[in-house]
Order: sequence, then structure tokens, then C-alpha cells
Amino acid sequence: MKVPILLILTHSIFSFDVVFADVTAVIDASSNYGIWEGWGTSLAWWAAAFGDRDDLADIVFSLGQVSFNGLTLPGLGMNIVRYNAGAASSNSIDGESMVKSPKINPSRLIDGYWIDWQSTDPTSSSWRWSVDAKQRSMMQKAKSRGANLFELFSNSPMWWMLNNHNPSGSDNGSSDNLQTWNRQQFAVYLANIAQYSKSNWGVTFNSVEAFNEPSADWWNGKSGTQEGCHFSVATQQDVLPYLRSELNNRGLSSTLIAASDENSYDSAISTWKGLNSTAKATVGQINVHGYQYGKGDRAGLYQQAVASSKKLWNSEYGESDATGSQLISNVILDFRWLHPTAWVYWQIIDGGGWGLITGDNTAVSLNGPTQKYFVLAQLTRHIRQGMRILDSGCDYAVAAYDAAAKKLVIVAVNWGDAQYLNFDLSQFSTPGQSGATIQRWSTQIGSGERYATYKDTVVSGSKFWSHFEKNQVQTFEVPGVVV
Repeated sequence: MKVPILLILTHSIFSFDVVFADVTAVIDASSNYGIWEGWGTSLAWWAAAFGDRDDLADIVFSLGQVSFNGLTLPGLGMNIVRYNAGAASSNSIDGESMVKSPKINPSRLIDGYWIDWQSTDPTSSSWRWSVDAKQRSMMQKAKSRGANLFELFSNSPMWWMLNNHNPSGSDNGSSDNLQTWNRQQFAVYLANIAQYSKSNWGVTFNSVEAFNEPSADWWNGKSGTQEGCHFSVATQQDVLPYLRSELNNRGLSSTLIAASDENSYDSAISTWKGLNSTAKATVGQINVHGYQYGKGDRAGLYQQAVASSKKLWNSEYGESDATGSQLISNVILDFRWLHPTAWVYWQIIDGGGWGLITGDNTAVSLNGPTQKYFVLAQLTRHIRQGMRILDSGCDYAVAAYDAAAKKLVIVAVNWGDAQYLNFDLSQFSTPGQSGATIQRWSTQIGSGERYATYKDTVVSGSKFWSHFEKNQVQTFEVPGVVV
């Protein structure tokens, strides 16, 4: 629905303008949904295949302009790295060997460090620290380019800790696969990696996550294509105190435990409510995956996190829509209702629309970026670590405030016909200087403009506006704004 035409008298150096103000977003200057910790990616599986590539490290973890396959790409500037502790090894132990799913994708088996149960000592021959070199290499490259938050996560315990020795899951997919006598050993495995990383790789993990989509019933050893493991809530609350104790015993008491990386918002609520108080007390950060997309009780999970005084991350998101339409829609829903302080994309490189860059991690081949890459760049390059997340008051925009730079960032999308979007900054004590230029960036969902920049928008009193084509994403950086 269109509102009546507004006649707006601009600053004296401008002419009298007629603006078709179709919708207006009022940014709530008093709101505070947390200080933004950053954007990130999980390294497995793409980094296990391409972890020696400096150009890819530049693309993902820097803000520079990077040459890639004949194109110049704006670096995404991600600062969060999720490193996957593998579950696979090719050795035999007393005649026992890892069992592989007949449908396993080889690039989705990650070599693990603890190759047998003979010794918990990480300096012993039971540990092989030379494996998984490429994933570690990309983690180092990320750190050298400014990444500063690192999470260690597991898709499955080591194969020899499992009932069926299959790191793709139990034989029916819905039963626990971790042997009861190896629950503490699983915690030892993760804690030893965290300690070894700090001492030998120069990377201190800020958090450790033991469970990946633990309530799911698709971690099936007979048909699985990747590593995965079902954990009941009872098993999770048994493992969590072990993990806290093992981290503490290695001088890692400041390392947070994240839990439980459920696939959906609703599952995350159910799991969190099911954990007992002892287990909850070990957790410093609630992780959830965004695979419920436009559905699910985001607000309910946020309320659980607030009530429990826990941080909240969307620690994994991905889908097959290469246009970027689903991505921007779901990010906005997350900012509006879930209020995470970090957001992590799953696969930088993949096929079928899942990757930000199209490629094949098994064949180790690369093509070009999807349009989704440029849609995400609108967010990652402008909403930066340390900004305060504000309430945009609508489901088509997100807002963040940089107090040090006195800068307001708004990212918005227009889903309807071409129209003007107005942004009302009247709630700020200083809504920018009237007549000041606002730099904007534009990406067209699906095809067209990738990441074009313009300086043709101005503050007019306490408002500004911009014309949006259908399915156009625009980012605005408004200078001189004071809360």
C-alpha cells in the first residue's frame, strides 16, 4: 500500500523534490540486540580441499579486492572460523578398522588426530598430528588476515569410539552411537585438540562444540554421505560436564562450551529445555543452525538464551538458492527475531547452489561466484564486529551502529515492485547532517549488479530514501549519526 506523496524541502543547496515514499522503516535508536561478534564459515569440507589457496583466504577473510578466475571480488572480511575435528583414520587397532558408509563422499571424511585408544597422551604414538594439513593451513591463513574468533566443532567422535565404528552414524540413524565408556574419552579428544592448537598452532579456540545436529535421525551409517552422530539429550548432559572438566584440567577454563548445534530453532529450544541445570551451567554459548529457514520459533530461542544469560550464535546456514534470495530473507529474519551475535555460512565452495563459489570439493575444481556471494558481501563487509545491533522495525531491513565512527549501517531489500524505501532516523539525537552524502552499495538478487557502489543519496533532515528495483539489496552507511 502506498502512502500519499510527501513534499520534502531539502537543505538549501538542493532543489525542491517530490519523493514517492512507498514504505518507511523507523530505526529504533534505543534498541540493543547485542554487540556483533562477526561473520564466519566452517572450514570442513571446502578448506580440507582448498586450504593451501591464498586467493581463497583473501576472498573469505580479507576486505581487499581479490583477483579470482578473471574477476575482481570484494573480500567478505569474515572473522569467525569453525574448525572441524575429524572422526576418520585408515589404521587398524587390534584387528578393528573404521567402517565406511557405502554412500560416503570421500571429501566429507575428515582425518582425526586420535588414531587408537591406547593412550590419552597427545605426545604418544596414539596421536597423529600431521593429518588434516589443509584445513589447518586455511585456519592459519584466516588468522593472518584478521580472523579472531575460533570454534572447534565435531561432527562425530573418532570412529573407534562408536558402537558400529562408522563415523556416518548408527545403523538406524536415530540411536546413540557413542559407546558409553567413551563419553569421557570424547571430551578428552576435543580438549587435547584445543590444548595442542594453543601450544603448537598459535590458535586459541574461543569455544568448543561437541554435538552437530544431535537430535537428527539422518545420521545413518548405512546411507550417510558425511560424518554425523545422534546424541540423546541424556547423553549430551553426560558429556558436557566431562568436556568442561577436561578443558579446565588443561588450563582452558576461559574456553566456552557451545551447545548444541541443532538443525532447527525448534529443536534447539527442545534440547535446551531438556538439559539439566548441571549441563546448562557448563554451556557459555547456545549454537543453532538455520535450516528451518522461514519457519520456526526464533523469538522463543532468543528468550531461552536471554533467560539463561547465554550468548546465541547462528553457527551454520546454507541452502541451494544461488540467487541469494533465501539468504537475505533468512538473515533478516534472524536479526529481527533470533538476535544472534554471530552468523556463520556453511560451505564457501560447493555445487548445486550451496556454495558462495561454485566448485567441487571432491574433484578439487573451481568455477565462479554465485550471486549469493555478492548478497552476503552486502552484510559481511558493512556490519562489522563491535557494532551494536538495532531494531529496524521491519522485516525487510537490518541496522547496526558503530559508536566509535558515529556511523549507522542499514542493509535492506525490496521484494515488491520498484519503489522508494524511506528510512526514518528521527529517534537518534543526531540523525546525520542534513545534506550529507550517504554511500550506498547495490546487488540485484539473481543477476545484474553484483556489488556496485554509488554516492547519490543524501540525508534530508532526519530521513533519507532510495529507489529500489524489485529484488534489489542495498546497503547504506550514514555518517555523523549519534545515538
